[in-house]
Amino acid sequence: MNDLKEQLIKDIENFRIIGHKFLNGEINRAEFKKTSGGMGVYSHRSGTEFMVRLRTFSGVLSKDRLKFIYGLAEQYNLEGVHLTTRQDIQLHGLGIDEIYEIMKAALEEGIHTRGAGGNFPRNVALSPLSGVNPKEAFDVTPYAIRVNEHFLSKITSYKLPRKLKVAFASSNEDEAHATVTDLGFLAVKENEKEYFKLYLGGGLGRNPKVGIEYDELVEPKDVLYHVEAMTSLFIAEGDYENHGKARIRYIVERMGAEAFIECYKKHLEKVKIEQNLSLEIADKKVVKQGIKTNLVSNRLFEQKVEGLYSVYFHPIGGQLKLSVLKMLLEEISSIEEAEVRLTMNEGLYITNLNGEEAERLIKLTKTLGGETRLEQSVACIGVPTCQIGVLNGQKTLQEIISKFKEENIIEDILPRVHISGCANSCGVHEVGAIGFFGKLKRVNNVSSNVFELHVKGKLGKDVTRLGASYGDILQDQVPQFLLELARTIKTEKVEFIDWLESHETEFKELVGKFAV
Repeated sequence: MNDLKEQLIKDIENFRIIGHKFLNGEINRAEFKKTSGGMGVYSHRSGTEFMVRLRTFSGVLSKDRLKFIYGLAEQYNLEGVHLTTRQDIQLHGLGIDEIYEIMKAALEEGIHTRGAGGNFPRNVALSPLSGVNPKEAFDVTPYAIRVNEHFLSKITSYKLPRKLKVAFASSNEDEAHATVTDLGFLAVKENEKEYFKLYLGGGLGRNPKVGIEYDELVEPKDVLYHVEAMTSLFIAEGDYENHGKARIRYIVERMGAEAFIECYKKHLEKVKIEQNLSLEIADKKVVKQGIKTNLVSNRLFEQKVEGLYSVYFHPIGGQLKLSVLKMLLEEISSIEEAEVRLTMNEGLYITNLNGEEAERLIKLTKTLGGETRLEQSVACIGVPTCQIGVLNGQKTLQEIISKFKEENIIEDILPRVHISGCANSCGVHEVGAIGFFGKLKRVNNVSSNVFELHVKGKLGKDVTRLGASYGDILQDQVPQFLLELARTIKTEKVEFIDWLESHETEFKELVGKFAV
């Protein structure tokens, strides 16, 4: 690992030189991106400021590590940090020398940026409450961490056609998106024995696909064999010429599901013969004494151990202000066994709280983030920051929340909304009950900002489905559309999806009122 660290330091030094070449106009944006993506760095649309993505392994953060990240943001006078939909943390608005300094400091702390973008295995997704969720099959956290470590050990040698995503879900709810990722592990139990149900070749973004189910259950000890088998298949069969089709789902599309699984099995057999990757994982137990609470809150979640809880906090749009982060750190600094878990929805859980600690955190964070599901919606960073974004989803989300407050609709009526600024699905709009992605469209012969509406997306074992398109709505009309939808559903006192099953015609009429 020392050799790896030395190599990563050299790469950071070289990247600083490349960054200055970009700023000086010696290389163009596309040439810079070929290097910067793999370093976990992207330039803002301005071309003068940059973002760095910190690989926080599966979103599992100790208090000390989160405090270190806070210190970095404070040192460079940032207003906040951005929590992503893949359990990373992004720092925005930095100069290239500041990026260099952060990358080196983070590496010394054991936080990596290498492979956080570009053609590399990305942060391994994880059900955020894995280990404490009473409904889970078993704790998959250590497997996700081990896969992260495995990827990191080889990060300087990967020659993939494009990015590779792996996910671990601990329960049927699939909060890690295992059913729609390149390689998804979903925990199940058969005859009281632990297994993973495997999903192959899924993915969101352009041409989204639900993963195909592997025809055998996988023993947890064999996880790394399957990771290497998929990596090997991707290298052998992936498209190195057409970037737009350089994802595993296109290999499945080309081969067909049955032939793809047979190909996968051949790679798996070869890996098992040539490598020794069997895992031994020790159980981790929470030994903290619980204290019961009678508090009722949609942000409070009971854990496996009686009297222990997790509290959810959702900064609007994933934009976590430093002042709020500082307050959270001060509050949890002395809480025994407290741990932070980032989610796939731009939020975070603080786990292992007794009832009294949970009550204090709920009270402390009230009004600082989203309380209703609508306020806990997801929006990618979008324009004007993102290079390839089309619309500003963060702005639209703020306008939606403001609209509901102005109209004094405070009830928890609508589900979480997922907003992507373009078709690349950083807001994971395809798997939300209500999702939007931004695009330009000629309306009345004028180029206009519109969001394409997707509805009925869902995640879960045996129930995952991609949302269906219901048409386009002008960006500035999205808040009013959602407001009228909420007013319509409010009188029925049912969940949106349940209402939609018996009111499809009425919903289409409402969409038609706004569609362009």
